[in-house]
Amino acid sequence: MKHTPQGVGHGSGKAEFGHVPVLLQEAIDFLAVRRGGTYIDATVGLGGHSCEIAKRLGAPGHLIGFDKDPAALEIARERLAVSRQSSVVSEQPDWPTVELIHGSFAGLANDQRRTTNDVDGILADLGVSSLQFDTPARGFSFQAEGPLDMRMDPQAELTAEQVVNHFDERKLADVIYEFGEERRSRRIARAIVRSRPIRSTRQLADVISAAARPMNRFKDRNARRIHPATQTFQALRIFVNRELDDLRVLLEAAPQVLKPGGRLVIISFHSLEDRMVKDAVREGAKLGHYRILTKKPVTPGEEELDRNPRSRSAKLRAAERT
Repeated sequence: MKHTPQGVGHGSGKAEFGHVPVLLQEAIDFLAVRRGGTYIDATVGLGGHSCEIAKRLGAPGHLIGFDKDPAALEIARERLAVSRQSSVVSEQPDWPTVELIHGSFAGLANDQRRTTNDVDGILADLGVSSLQFDTPARGFSFQAEGPLDMRMDPQAELTAEQVVNHFDERKLADVIYEFGEERRSRRIARAIVRSRPIRSTRQLADVISAAARPMNRFKDRNARRIHPATQTFQALRIFVNRELDDLRVLLEAAPQVLKPGGRLVIISFHSLEDRMVKDAVREGAKLGHYRILTKKPVTPGEEELDRNPRSRSAKLRAAERT
């Protein structure tokens, strides 16, 4: 879970900007923002990380932000505007040029302006945001009744409903296993196919729950039970939004767009993402592209976990372009 919004007023179109960006201080420290530099926030979300980057960039700088979700971009744009107003020095705002782009950060690889090692830092805070997760109409959560949508970009063609109701049993099982690491994928896929049509998040969660026994407690004393639908919902969301494909493109593009000394900072929320980031950074180090800054992933401390329990699965990895 990327961040937890607090007091976001959807009905008024206004945001009180009280959301909690995950690993905010750690991300900013590893990014080591240089005044006047060029930075990319690959997942703007509600703008929490972007605002902190912009404050440190100052008027000569350039901040480029990507997000698939136009609703999140609008909130981020408003939040950045409020922060800009508070940055006035000597009657002039000490604020960078800010460019917000509706689309996946995978577009970075095809941006001809960003292919000549001219970027000082890239930050990516992966996964679904609480703005999306806590809005039943978006269909991300099995904890509330909603349509089977799960699109981060409402303009995208593929929905979770199409996957659930139109993929054949084998392909559906493969999606659940590959993107959810769900060992009971074939049993769950069989139950889904037999229960079609499935139209809502609650209906899908009930089908999965009936097909799959609850996960056993892990052996360690800090273990917690997870809902039997958790991994299947994760798999559908990742597949529908092409999250791993986009991350792969970003990781491949990063060495080409970062300046020597530029920083790559990525916050992930499940093992598939973290494994990809770890492997890409290690391979980059072997090829002489990176100096690894985090031998082990940085995770939230107790204070952050108390303040924002949804941050518990976050892992931050960072590297510097050599």
